[in-house]
Amino acid sequence: MMRPVEGMSVVVTGAGSGIGAGTAAHFAAQGARVTISGRRADKLAEVAARLGSRCRAVPGDVTRAEDRCALIAAAADHGGGIDLLVNAAGNMLRGSIDALDPTALLDLFNTNVVGAMLLTGLAVPHLEARRGSVVFFGSVHTRRAFPGASPYAATKGALEALTHVLAAELGPRGIRVNCVVPGAVLTEINQRAGLYDDAAAAARLQAMAPLHALGRIGTVEEVAEAIEHLARADWTTGAVLHVDGGLGLGVSNF
Repeated sequence: MMRPVEGMSVVVTGAGSGIGAGTAAHFAAQGARVTISGRRADKLAEVAARLGSRCRAVPGDVTRAEDRCALIAAAADHGGGIDLLVNAAGNMLRGSIDALDPTALLDLFNTNVVGAMLLTGLAVPHLEARRGSVVFFGSVHTRRAFPGASPYAATKGALEALTHVLAAELGPRGIRVNCVVPGAVLTEINQRAGLYDDAAAAARLQAMAPLHALGRIGTVEEVAEAIEHLARADWTTGAVLHVDGGLGLGVSNF
C-alpha cells in the first residue's frame, strides 16, 4: 500500500532554490508539513513565504553540527516527528585533476556527502518512530563521463554507494533509504559555483536536450514526483531511481 503524503513531516535541505525548493513545494501542496533548510536565509524565506503555514524555514549549513541539530529539532516540532528526509543540499566543483584545490575539494565532500550522512544519523530516531525514509541525490555524472567533473562525480558516486549500505543497515529499524538520479534540470548549482551566469547555464542545459532519449531536459517537478514515489512506496529500499529522460543511456546521433 502506498502511504499518503497528507500529514507527512518532510525535511528538505538545500531548499532555497532548484530541486530542493521544488520538492518542498510539491509536498506542501499535498498537505505535508515541510521544514526547509539552506545557507541563504533570504532565498529560504522567499520559499517559506510562498508555501505558507505548512512550511517552516530553518536557515543553516549541513556541514555545521549546531545547524544540523537545530534543523532536526525544528522539524520534529513542526511536523510532530519526521517521515522523510530529503538530502538535497549540494554544491559543484569542476577542474582538471592536476589543478584541484585541496580545501575546495574537502569543502565539496563535506557539503555533498559528510553533512548529509551526519544529518541522516541525527534523524534516525525520528524516522524509526514513524517508519520513515531518506532520499539522497546521485547524478548522471556517475553514468556518463564529463571531463573536469571528477570532484562532483566522486561525491555523487559516494552517495549512491551510501544508499545501498544504509538501506541494509537501517532496514531492520523500519527505515527505507533510496536515491534519485536526475538528468539535466535547470537549477542554480552551476551559478552558485561560479561556473556560469543564469543565461549561460540555461543555454548549456538546453543544448543537452538531444543527449536525452526523450529529447528534452527535465523539470524540478518531475524530480519531486519521483521523490514522492519513493516516500510512499513502503517496500522499496536501496533503490537508485534514474529520473533523467534517458540522459544516462548515452544516446548519440552517430
